[in-house]
Amino acid sequence: MKHAVRVGKKLGRCLVWLLLLLATAWAFGALYFDFPVFHDVVAGLFVVGVMTALFLLRGFWKQTACAFALCGLVLAWWLTLSPRADRDWQSDVAELPWAEIQGDEVTLHNVRHFDYRTATDFTPRWETRTLRVSQITGVDLFINYWGSPWMAHPIVSFQFADAPPLCFSIETRKEVGEIYSAIGGFYRQFELYVVAADERDVVRLRTSIRHGEESYLYRTRLTPEKARERFMEYLATLNALREQPRWYNAATTNCTTAIRGQHPAGKRPPWDWRILVNGKADSLLYERGYIETGGLPFAALREKALINPAARAADQSTDFSSLIRVGRPGFDGTRSE
Repeated sequence: MKHAVRVGKKLGRCLVWLLLLLATAWAFGALYFDFPVFHDVVAGLFVVGVMTALFLLRGFWKQTACAFALCGLVLAWWLTLSPRADRDWQSDVAELPWAEIQGDEVTLHNVRHFDYRTATDFTPRWETRTLRVSQITGVDLFINYWGSPWMAHPIVSFQFADAPPLCFSIETRKEVGEIYSAIGGFYRQFELYVVAADERDVVRLRTSIRHGEESYLYRTRLTPEKARERFMEYLATLNALREQPRWYNAATTNCTTAIRGQHPAGKRPPWDWRILVNGKADSLLYERGYIETGGLPFAALREKALINPAARAADQSTDFSSLIRVGRPGFDGTRSE
């Protein structure tokens, strides 16, 4: 019995040490990425403070309580950080898209349609488009890879019977001189931004302008009615961000989880690890029957879904959207069972 108690105490202390290690690592990152001045010095001093508490105080609980208190102070400060809309933004996210909704008619402001020569050399063009929700016929999904096969970026494209496709891409809103950091994305370093764009902007940028990226295109099996619901969810998100900025978070509010989060709580698709590790999202959609397959196994479907060669050939053609869809499963007007 005494032996079991001793083992239990040791395990309990090991758990406390593990939690303290995680809390200290998180707090260090919060200070390093989010503290406004001398962030590296302040983060280093915090670690010195934790180590001082552990080495100078006597007694396990005094040591750990003091160290946790320091982490708690960092958390209390971090929670006071508020997202803003008035920063010096990079030109590709300088304007916030927003929508005016009058019955079936939607006027969408600040639709991005840049003319790219390189990823950093472009002519900005922000458009206003008037669309009818009743003319939405479906939703297509682009999945873009820039490195690891485990991580990707989804772009949702709404199809209209009487207008060109309209894309939405959930991204970070970076300031001038700011560079995306995967680790920094877990903190309050970037505001959330939803790009509303022409396919010749947000898709062509990834297939034809930036190097080393691959983009895949799938037709979803959403009915026009469901597609219109999803479209209105995006508009609600756009207008909400215009009224109240939000933080981007690489885990909870990223380019994939934010899409799922737009759905009403009771209507969200079941959770799956591939929602977070989104490089495998297309296999999840295939398994759940959410995308058109043309009767192909997933590997063959994915091979046919790669659009980079077609997109480069189409380049700046006004038929870009049609040309990148030619010959791909699900884009001939038929639906797989």
